[in-house]
Amino acid sequence: MMNLFEPLTSVFRFIFEGFYDITAMAGIANYGIAIILMTILVKVLLYPLTAKQVRSMKAMQELQPALKKLQKDYKNNPQLLQQKMAELYKESGVNPLAGCLPLLIQMPILMGVYYTLYGYNYTGDPNFLWLTSLSETDPTYVLPVLSALTTYIQQKQTMTNNGGDNQQMKLMSYMMPLFIGWISLSFPSGLVVYWVTMNICQIIQQWYMFRGEKSQAANVENADNGKK
Repeated sequence: MMNLFEPLTSVFRFIFEGFYDITAMAGIANYGIAIILMTILVKVLLYPLTAKQVRSMKAMQELQPALKKLQKDYKNNPQLLQQKMAELYKESGVNPLAGCLPLLIQMPILMGVYYTLYGYNYTGDPNFLWLTSLSETDPTYVLPVLSALTTYIQQKQTMTNNGGDNQQMKLMSYMMPLFIGWISLSFPSGLVVYWVTMNICQIIQQWYMFRGEKSQAANVENADNGKK
């Protein structure tokens, strides 16, 4: 698996070490800061794909009541159901596969970053904040807790923005953070720093994407209350 991502890993290793050299020139040589800078760069570059994926998920969520009605009305006629669903997607301008393509494009990039940091040989001073080595697990368990907490906040935010009332989504919003926190206990600290930073960037990006919609919804609600 590692060989499959080796070209991307080489690119990200070059970028990572470049950021480390920048911190060294600034007189604060630090691998932890280099990880954060590289993660921010990756998230900024992937923002258009992330925005497309999130908005596609929201559009699909908004269609769920209509889709459930079609499934109820045509449950005995699968062929007609598929036709009606296709018509609904076309009328709504929604592509049910639109959210998958950005994810598929992002995955190799994220895996390249993963393999760059997993098992990286932090030569020189590997310290970062309270961590004595980014190659080792966090003995204080602070990072695993942060990875679980930021994953929970990010998933909760996604559910809220998408009007999530799906029971499976609610279950995942608890199970996924626990799983991420658990595997973070055995991951090198450098990799967990990357995951926490990525989650924080995602939280900020989602807030930025939906801030206008919330403001618009509040204005509409205030206008309706004014008319009453």
